[in-house]
Amino acid sequence: MVRIYSEREFTGIRKACEILPKAFRLVAPSVQPGVSTAELNRIVDSFIRSQGAVPSFIGVPGPQGVPPFPACCCISVNDEVVHGIPGARLLQEGDMVKIDVGTRLDGFFGDSARSFAVGQVSQERQRLMRATEESLFLGIAAARAGNRIGDIGAAVQGHVEPQGYSVVREMVGHGVGGAVHEAPEVPNYGRAGHGLRLRPGMCLALEPMINAGGWRIRVLKDGWTVATTDGSDSAHFEHQIRITDGDPEIMTLD
Repeated sequence: MVRIYSEREFTGIRKACEILPKAFRLVAPSVQPGVSTAELNRIVDSFIRSQGAVPSFIGVPGPQGVPPFPACCCISVNDEVVHGIPGARLLQEGDMVKIDVGTRLDGFFGDSARSFAVGQVSQERQRLMRATEESLFLGIAAARAGNRIGDIGAAVQGHVEPQGYSVVREMVGHGVGGAVHEAPEVPNYGRAGHGLRLRPGMCLALEPMINAGGWRIRVLKDGWTVATTDGSDSAHFEHQIRITDGDPEIMTLD
């Protein structure tokens, strides 16, 4: 069931969301060569807790036989698409790192992700990150009451595929607000005019995951990290939005 949130509930959701852009601003200077993904996770985790919230990804159940997610952030590098587990890996000059973070505050949830350049990255990686972020804002622009879920995916897909990129199919956006993941699913591909009709009061996480090569993905041995099958780069940006009677409200924007 798709949940419609009240004005009072959105007040709580906003507070959970407002922590996220602050966390990204805080961690950004540390996204440097020689810094471990565990250190980036520590910085974000400490900040979220200092705001009276808790990281919402810790303990999320894994697939059958896989332990729950152990960290505050999903940190994925280069060909890793999403759900990378922070650890001893040191960032290198030219890497592209994706940081995906969730918060829980007073029973409400926020969710956002950004891709970062580590030092000087190639023009190819710059273009991929730019196209992915642009597609997110085009998807947001399509997320208006009366439109349909397919309009969001069509906007994303229609922007990136003509540039030679591909849209990950298995991983999608989702509802969020009273839980980490809620209905509906929000694919980053689709047909305009198809799918669930958007209504004021919906709360959605839109998160294009765009590959430089093919769209197929694989899960690594840790049971969590998702990477491109062909080893091509992948970029990821995410904002949490509220569907209104007019323009969508972006609750995780700086």
